[in-house]
Amino acid sequence: MVQIPKQQPAKPRPAEPARGAVPTSADVARLAGVSRATVSYVLNNTSAVRISEPTRRRVHDAAKELGYVPHAAARSLRAGHTRIVLMPTPEVPVGPLYSGFLNALQWALSRLDYTVVQYGSVGLGGDDAARAWAELRPVAVLAPVGMGPDGIALLKRSGARAVITLGPAPVDGAHALLMDHREVGRVAGEHLVTRGHRRVGVVVPREPGLGVFAEPRLAGVRESGAEVVPLPLAYDEESAAQVAAQVTESGLGAVFAYNDEYAMLLMRALQDAGATVPGDVAVIGADDLMLGRLLRPRLSTVRIDLPSGEELAELVDRLVRDPAAEPEVHDVLAATVVARAST
Repeated sequence: MVQIPKQQPAKPRPAEPARGAVPTSADVARLAGVSRATVSYVLNNTSAVRISEPTRRRVHDAAKELGYVPHAAARSLRAGHTRIVLMPTPEVPVGPLYSGFLNALQWALSRLDYTVVQYGSVGLGGDDAARAWAELRPVAVLAPVGMGPDGIALLKRSGARAVITLGPAPVDGAHALLMDHREVGRVAGEHLVTRGHRRVGVVVPREPGLGVFAEPRLAGVRESGAEVVPLPLAYDEESAAQVAAQVTESGLGAVFAYNDEYAMLLMRALQDAGATVPGDVAVIGADDLMLGRLLRPRLSTVRIDLPSGEELAELVDRLVRDPAAEPEVHDVLAATVVARAST
């Protein structure tokens, strides 16, 4: 007679949350077979506690199966602050260079377990906007140009552990990432001067809000020693045709066109008007966009080097961890000319 061994009773599966109930960390802990503390360490990426990789996988798998996500508000109450890094939404088109820079920064911050929020306040700016942003209780803020010491102090009182300004000069009470666009205009002007051009047209965009970048670039060309002729230009073909006529009629032999996009617009208009580039008019832009390399002639430009998203995210994280640190100042914008056929 063949004896059939007795089967061991199956180990009961941990009870799942009732239908419609919001899963909790306790549910994740039961399903993963670990403590709630372990769930917290794993899902909050706590580096101070060593958790084995198999345990981490079990916790993540259990959280995914249950549809559990950490409660940000509860976590903020325990920590005394949120993990929100506030990046005010740009009010003007910033172009591909800065869009890519901001996207890389957001991605790098998310890998450090920060939640990046882009926030705009219609009709508000500077210190008034700081009051609206403070309501989100961000742990860090990348403050726009125009925010003063009062707004920075308000953000700190609301719990911001690091306020970092982006602009041409430091602001009292904040860390500073200096982006002085005079350097962009200066190197462009020097390049044209060395090519024998003493009188230089400088495109100044008519679009609202771009003056914060355009005016320093105009001042930088003046610092190069060139005689400067401002050329207000709207980003459309009609305005470009009018400026092209002004350039040719006035005998200007060189133009710094604010950035590559305005340079391409003006160069097309100059060619349509019968002018040759660089024979009649030398043209240089800024930002070193790929499209400028595809033009004929290829567009000379100013390459702007910014810190990587990873570098800046690590800086933000360090400043958040040390809120009592003395304000730091970092010069993060470097400009170099890339000479091509258009000059």
